[in-house]
Amino acid sequence: MLAADAVTKRFAKGDSAIVALRELSLDIAEGSFVTVVGRSGCGKSTLLNMLAGLTPPSAGEIRYRDHRLSGPDTQIGYLTQHDTLMPWRDVLRNVEMPLEIRGVASAERRSVATELVQRVGLGGFEKHYPRELSGGMRRRAGLARMLAGSPETLLMDEPFGALDAQLRTELQLELLRLWQGSGQTVVFVTHDIEEALLLGDRVVVLGRVGRILLDREIALARPRSADELRVDPEFVALHGELSTALKRESPAGEERS
Repeated sequence: MLAADAVTKRFAKGDSAIVALRELSLDIAEGSFVTVVGRSGCGKSTLLNMLAGLTPPSAGEIRYRDHRLSGPDTQIGYLTQHDTLMPWRDVLRNVEMPLEIRGVASAERRSVATELVQRVGLGGFEKHYPRELSGGMRRRAGLARMLAGSPETLLMDEPFGALDAQLRTELQLELLRLWQGSGQTVVFVTHDIEEALLLGDRVVVLGRVGRILLDREIALARPRSADELRVDPEFVALHGELSTALKRESPAGEERS
């Protein structure tokens, strides 16, 4: 479905270049939920930006459905770390935006947006502006807006990282509910091992400059409960395996070329 083929990404800095990723190869199967976990600075966000077609690789290529990805694709939705809701639009009009860009008729896009707002638990807040919402509500609105375009693939960059533990758990379960049975492909970046195991059916652990430290299929039964998983021997073993892989890697730092 989505593939990175020996991709390298360099950013110019003065007379030299900072290497964010070096010769990373990764294949994402259609319909899978892949979580990518790693220390800050290992290139996780850079990888997502390339998979979204927003940043071209310095070397190698990104392929989507076996075609070279040379720019953004409407079949790939992207929920970034930061809130990107339009402050001058209320919740409903924010969610409508992908449909409006596509030229969908007003009545149809209003119907689709209204249904999505209900699905993410924001019923009654359709006319509220982003400044009037809590952080968790803005995350829900952003998720609804991404889903409005009916993308085949969802890229998510630590979308719940800034939320408190209880709210993060609620939105994790909400995301799984929306994903299961949809056929959509998800690549979810996080620095939290527990979140990676709760959500993913495959976990990829990244080290410095995108070196793959571990690529592990997760066979934990669904639906998954965070409280129940914490005392599950299989979960405990997997958590230890991922934690050990990360501990063997020195903290990420700049690599120059």
